[in-house]
Amino acid sequence: MKKILGTLLLLLVVATGFAKPKYIFYFIGDGMGPSHVLATELYLGELQGVIGRPQKLVFTQFPESAFVTTFSASNGVTDSAASGTALSTGSKTSNGRIGVDADGNNLYSVALNAKNSGMAVGIATTVCINHATPSAFYAHNTSRHNYNDIAQWMLEADYDFYAGGDAKCTSEQRNDLYGRAEKQGYTIVRGYDEYKAKAQKADKMMLYQKRVAEEIPYTIDRTADDLTLAQITKAGIDFLSKKSKKEGFFMMVEGGKIDYASHSDDAATMINEVLDFNAAIAEAFEFYKKHKDETLIIVTADHETGGIVLGYTGEYKLNLKALSSQKVSVDKLTAMLKELKETTWGNVASIVKENIGIEPRGNHKSDEEVTMTSDLAYKIANEAIYDLDRKALISWASGNHSGTFVPLFAIGEEADRFNGVIDNTDIPLIIKSLFVDEKLKGRFCGKRK
Repeated sequence: MKKILGTLLLLLVVATGFAKPKYIFYFIGDGMGPSHVLATELYLGELQGVIGRPQKLVFTQFPESAFVTTFSASNGVTDSAASGTALSTGSKTSNGRIGVDADGNNLYSVALNAKNSGMAVGIATTVCINHATPSAFYAHNTSRHNYNDIAQWMLEADYDFYAGGDAKCTSEQRNDLYGRAEKQGYTIVRGYDEYKAKAQKADKMMLYQKRVAEEIPYTIDRTADDLTLAQITKAGIDFLSKKSKKEGFFMMVEGGKIDYASHSDDAATMINEVLDFNAAIAEAFEFYKKHKDETLIIVTADHETGGIVLGYTGEYKLNLKALSSQKVSVDKLTAMLKELKETTWGNVASIVKENIGIEPRGNHKSDEEVTMTSDLAYKIANEAIYDLDRKALISWASGNHSGTFVPLFAIGEEADRFNGVIDNTDIPLIIKSLFVDEKLKGRFCGKRK
C-alpha cells in the first residue's frame, strides 16, 4: 500500500509540476563578497551611532540564502568571464571565455531560455554593455577582450532591453553597431528622461548615459545627469512589463562597479556601490510586493574582489564612520590632482583634505612648488585612500579577485530552492528547470550574419 501511495504521489508531482515564476530578477553584484555586504550595513549602523545592523539592506532581509562557490574550469580563482558564463549557462569554463566551454563550444544562457519561452528579456549593468558579465548572457567568444565581436551578439540575441554603459569599442565600430541596431528596431535613448519620453512607442530599447561613456560613473562621483542603477532597473521593469504582459520577463542586473572599487581597494566608493546596487534591488522588491505569487528575485555575485578585512589591529574594533569624509573615488581624486600640473603643495593638500578628509602624506611646506605628473597624482591619491581605510580599520588582502564564497539571497516563487552551499553553476540550472518547455534548453540563439 505504501509503495502504491508513493507511486501515486510521484505521478501527481510529475503531472502538476511547480509554478514557473512569471517575473525573474537576477541581480549580480560583481566582486561582492560577504564582507562587502556586512561592511555596508555596519557602516550604516555607525552613522547612526550603533554597533550592529539597525539598517539592513533590502536583499539581506530575503528569507532564503546560500553560500556559493565560484572556481572556474581552469582556476581556483575565477575571472568575471568564466564566472559570468557559469552564472548564465550552468557550465564551467576557463578564465577569459565568454559563453563557450573550455574547448570553445558554444554554451547557452538562461536568458535565451526565457526568450524562447516567450518572456521579454533585459540585460543591464553599470559598466560597458559588452563587458564580461552582461555579455555572458548573450554572446559567445573565446576571449573577453574581443569587445567589438562580442558587441555584435547583442543584435543576434535580439533581447528586448539593454542598458548601462556604451559598448566598449572604437567610435566607428560603435556608430556602426548602433546604426544597425536602429535598423533592427531598437530605440536608442540617452538618460532616464529621454527613456520616459520614448519608451511608449519603442519596440526594443537600448538605454545609455546622456554622453557617450563606457561606464556609468561611480555613485560617489555622479551628477544629477548620470543614470543610476535604480533608474535603469525601474525603466527595465516598466519596459519589459509592457513588452510581455502574458508571459512575463527575465531581467539580469549587474552592479559592475563594486568590483572596480574593490580592485582599487577603495572602501568608501565600494560601500556606495553596494548601496546603489541595493537601491536597484529595492525597485524589484517593490514590484515583487505587487506580484508576490509570480516573482522570483535572486541576488548573488560572480566572485569576491579585494579580500576585504573588517578590523586589522589587535584592538578588536571598527571605525567605519570615518569613511563618510570621503567625497570622491580614488579615480576622481587622481584626475583632479592631474589637472593641477604646475602648483604648490598647499593646493595639493587642500584638494586631498577637502575630498578625502585627511592630510596627504609628506612633510612638505605649503608654498613648495610641485610638478604634478600622472604617476605622482596616482601615488598621492592612492596613499590617501589607503590611509583613510586604515583609519576606518579596514584592510585589503589584494587588489584582485579571491576564491572565497560569495553570498546568495532569494525571495519569491521557488526561492526556497536556493539554500545551503551551492556552486555558481547550480543557480542557472535551477532557473532553467523552471521553464515549461525543456526542449528549449539547448536552442541556439541564431547564426552570425
